Amino acid sequence: MCRTCGTDSHHTFVPTRRKVLMGAAATGLFWASAAHAKETKPPPKPENVLSPDASLKRLMEGNQRYVGGLALRHDFKHEREALAGGQNPYAAILSCADSRIAPEYAFDSGRGDLFVCRVAGNFATEETIASLEYAVAILAAPLILVLGHDACGAVDATIKSLKDGPLPGHMPSLVAGLAPSVKAVAGQAGNTLDNAIRQNVVDNVAKLKAATPILNAAVEQNKLKVIGGIYRLKDGKVDMVA
Repeated sequence: MCRTCGTDSHHTFVPTRRKVLMGAAATGLFWASAAHAKETKPPPKPENVLSPDASLKRLMEGNQRYVGGLALRHDFKHEREALAGGQNPYAAILSCADSRIAPEYAFDSGRGDLFVCRVAGNFATEETIASLEYAVAILAAPLILVLGHDACGAVDATIKSLKDGPLPGHMPSLVAGLAPSVKAVAGQAGNTLDNAIRQNVVDNVAKLKAATPILNAAVEQNKLKVIGGIYRLKDGKVDMVA
């Protein structure tokens, strides 16, 4: 039962032709205005204007440097000056809030390179999706990476909560966001925590790819790629998730 409208939430909504056309037109106007805004102002970091594939390549090269302990020297002073009037990150990342995972370090990036959203359990909320829409439509980020990590405490807590009862405070909201992925791997062979962590990444990649009207349109137009990865705590390596 839908709490707001009092009807069964599983009923399929069938839009009228007029609403579909209006939605498509509004999306088209949004993209056109965003493109015009980007054309009228040069990007503060021209090297960040990349295709989705080039963005992924740059991310993984940065991760290789990080794993090997060979980080680049970043000129933070001049980066601050260049970015004072705007930003054009080359990738957006949905990451766990765990203090051991810092995407800016893990991909050896400078200021203005990554648009990072973090929440315990790295799952997409309405606010996260809205933030990533901004990164894609306004800032022209060509890539979104959903970044999970091994031994995730939020996923582990969700597994235990589903068995033992609710967590205190506001933490049940995390359980609600992660529970579908945990339940999806119930009964699978292997380590339940590892399976749930991977499934959570897969589920949120799919959720972001399908998010209307902005992210899914960008994916369909090949302006955006949405991928998943898992950060390994012991060596810092990011393994991609198919």
